Amino acid sequence: MARSANYTKKRIRDRGRKQRATRKYGQAPMKYSHMGAHSCWYASGSFLLLIGAVGIAYWKHGAAAGFIGGFGILAMIFSALGVRAGVKGLREREKRYIFCRLGIAANILILLSLIIIFCGGVKK
Repeated sequence: MARSANYTKKRIRDRGRKQRATRKYGQAPMKYSHMGAHSCWYASGSFLLLIGAVGIAYWKHGAAAGFIGGFGILAMIFSALGVRAGVKGLREREKRYIFCRLGIAANILILLSLIIIFCGGVKK
């Protein structure tokens, strides 16, 4: 079923109108914050380190305490760097800040959980 050339021209014109309606005339579409993406990557790296530490603890039956502690400290450092990157990303002009907010929230959540785990370990 072939469509007429007139139909395709109308469809292309309507698509262009929809794209222009999302922003003001003459302005480029907003891009995402680069530091926000870095913040999300830091959060994912920190989470993977945390999962790796739990996996090694399970695999070694709790015998690798120094190794697991090192992973925990690295995960805390990554989370702190992720919060810093997210805050720096909020300073970028004319960007979308959704990744900054997601990265900051994820990094703070991971950082708080690691602090609670370490405080629980110190109390024992």
